Amino acid sequence: MILLFFLIPLLFTIPAIFAYQLFEKAGEKGLKLFIPFYNLYVWLKLVDKHNVWWYVFLAIPFINVFVFMLMIVELLKCYGKHSMLDQAVAVIFPFIYFPYLGMQKDAKFLDTEDRKIKKTAAREWFDAIIFAVIAASIIRIFLFEAYSIPTSSMEKSLLVGDFLFVSKIAYGPRAPMTPIAFPFVHHTMPFSRTAKSYLEWIKLPYFRFPGLSKITRNDAVVFNFPDGDTLSLKFQSEHSYHALVREYGREVVHNNPQNFGEIISRPLDKRENFIKRCVGMPGDKIEIIDQQIYIDGVKTDSPGILQFVYKVYTDGSRFNSTALERIGITESVNQYKIGEYYLTLTEESAKKIATFGNVKEVVPMIQPKGQLDTNLFPFDSTYKWNIDNYGPLTIPEEGKTVALTMENISIYKRIISAFEHNSLKIENGKIFINDKEAKTYTFKQNYYWLMGDNRHNSADSRYWGFVPEDHVVGKASFVWFSLDKNKPLFGGKIRWDKLFRIVK
Repeated sequence: MILLFFLIPLLFTIPAIFAYQLFEKAGEKGLKLFIPFYNLYVWLKLVDKHNVWWYVFLAIPFINVFVFMLMIVELLKCYGKHSMLDQAVAVIFPFIYFPYLGMQKDAKFLDTEDRKIKKTAAREWFDAIIFAVIAASIIRIFLFEAYSIPTSSMEKSLLVGDFLFVSKIAYGPRAPMTPIAFPFVHHTMPFSRTAKSYLEWIKLPYFRFPGLSKITRNDAVVFNFPDGDTLSLKFQSEHSYHALVREYGREVVHNNPQNFGEIISRPLDKRENFIKRCVGMPGDKIEIIDQQIYIDGVKTDSPGILQFVYKVYTDGSRFNSTALERIGITESVNQYKIGEYYLTLTEESAKKIATFGNVKEVVPMIQPKGQLDTNLFPFDSTYKWNIDNYGPLTIPEEGKTVALTMENISIYKRIISAFEHNSLKIENGKIFINDKEAKTYTFKQNYYWLMGDNRHNSADSRYWGFVPEDHVVGKASFVWFSLDKNKPLFGGKIRWDKLFRIVK
């Protein structure tokens, strides 16, 4: 953050230099623009914004970028340029517009009173709306964003219907990669399931500003869905496109729009937002043994409230829904046959339900070691893993090199091709990266392993693999509101006891 404090004002010197002629016409020496920090002082003095608050905002990382944009607009007003088009072009292309304006013979620096223009009511409203949109966008992109919990993958730690704030500044805000977009929506226009809310005319490379901290183990992290680069518009992220291709075949998925809808691609920052807990860090060797996570062979605990599926045997009678709700069981009860039920329980609720008069036995459902689940990453029968017994697997770390073999290429092929943008081919038992035979690969970024606290009802890294660092959006920080979708408006819909809580 200290580096950023000095770096951004230094970068302002670059566009400021192009205003050399404009400063000369205003009676100031253009050479002053070459002096970092001092040039900002001279600029604010010239545009009559010599106010302490301007300097305060210039000292705040991320905010100062937009303050400098306002300084550009104020400089244009000094030369009678009030149109939105002029101001937009100058903000986006100052290195072109400043010299262009400076070379105009009729461009004259105006006194303070001569700069004012009388605005119509429509223009006043338009300017106010534009300012509000820009201010809200700055907050949303660089500071924090509102987010709601749509699924139960983090239950009970985070509930379906929770509304929370995601801190962008925690790990460092990510610069927009698809900057031309409809404000305040993610990837789809309001009232539509298919209309894109963004244009891909301009695509910017990944860049992350420094943050207040790094991702740490057990953080609740919001990220772009790694499998969401391609998707079916009919299923969206509810069913991964890549999973559909594995199940039905690429030709079937692409040639049956009536069943799968249109197949589209999405840029990284417009993919669906997911929230899970970071249980594995770059370089960790992670393994799940009978539902328990081990890192580098050491058992680890989670700060969240974990849930698993249990098989509950009764005397044949059904469960009372009010009694289940009283001990915190909110997910559906699935009946296998009379007297046998599958319930999603925490360790505490499992103990409580065992005390029910009609309950004979409560048995945790654990898939045995060696039982293969073909739906799990890396989708290779060589690795006989399942959701309860998984790994060991080493999480890729930036700068680290791994040996590539035909036995492990299934683990790394998506990293090499999709996440780190190389061409990958396998021919005659040999691996080719960018048309050269490769026996090793060095990772270009860090990766993380994220899982939901509701372990038996969470599509997470076990199903689609590693989460690249450039997919990370922010840290889930604070729940400000919570609604129970199953309750009526005046019958407990607002969870008053769940408001204003810190995400743990």
